[in-house]
Amino acid sequence: MDHRNGKWAGQLLALQNEDGTWGSTFHTLTAADRGRTVTTEQALRRLKALGFTLEDAPIRRAVDTMTACLRGERKIDDYWEKGFDWALFTRMMLSTWVRIFDPENETALLLARQWGEVLRRAFASGRYEDAAYRAAYGEIFYGAPPGRKNPGGKRVIGFTNFYLVHLLQGVLPEETEDRLLEHLLDEPGGIYYVCGGPIRRLPPTFQSRETVRYLDALEMLSGYRLAAGKLAFAADWLRENRGEDGQWDLSPAAKDRVHLPLSDSWRKAADRRADCTEWIGKLLSALESGERKKGQIS
Repeated sequence: MDHRNGKWAGQLLALQNEDGTWGSTFHTLTAADRGRTVTTEQALRRLKALGFTLEDAPIRRAVDTMTACLRGERKIDDYWEKGFDWALFTRMMLSTWVRIFDPENETALLLARQWGEVLRRAFASGRYEDAAYRAAYGEIFYGAPPGRKNPGGKRVIGFTNFYLVHLLQGVLPEETEDRLLEHLLDEPGGIYYVCGGPIRRLPPTFQSRETVRYLDALEMLSGYRLAAGKLAFAADWLRENRGEDGQWDLSPAAKDRVHLPLSDSWRKAADRRADCTEWIGKLLSALESGERKKGQIS
């Protein structure tokens, strides 16, 4: 079903600035407030869930502006956080969002490939090595000699977060991708900004907000070439939780205003079930498609 002409999309598009941004601040992934000013990230995240792509003019305007920022042709906003290299973090955010909608964007791929090399070196031994990660991070982003501690004098940005999990898709050698996915599946802290526990650990209750966050993580990982095989256990879990009517129902608690609702209203339980089924069905199809492709290759 096309949700791009629905109530939720209409509310967000009415708030978009002429340059394709929203509000006065780019960063913040928290769910958007009802009808009030939103950040650009909040709007983009919600519009993606509603089915918007690069072919839609509002997204194209946003991507063009973010690409211009990456090229140094304009500045995104004046927001700044202390403690780590905010300029590098901003480039990471912008490159991530550009690639979410335009994966082959060469400007965004420049940074993605740099991060890809950092991760390749970090996992070169067969498992994650923090010293190797920090050495590669310092050399690639600051030109630091090997062994230098705290490159740039700022806190090192970790890789188990929303941005890098998206940004690294499609740029890693297969063996590095394999090792990264295994690491992410068992990461105690989960994926920062998304879920707070190991992905290999299934939510104890299917009808819960925790499951929504878990599905968000699965959806992110499904963009990797090797994801289908790694997430077969999660695909089985989704099938097991499908109702006898062939639909999924995450309950009213799933309304996070990011991924759900898709329909204009959940006053009718049938609309809620349809939305849950649409989202989970697409995710499961992506995993099953990946598994079929893997079988064809082997």
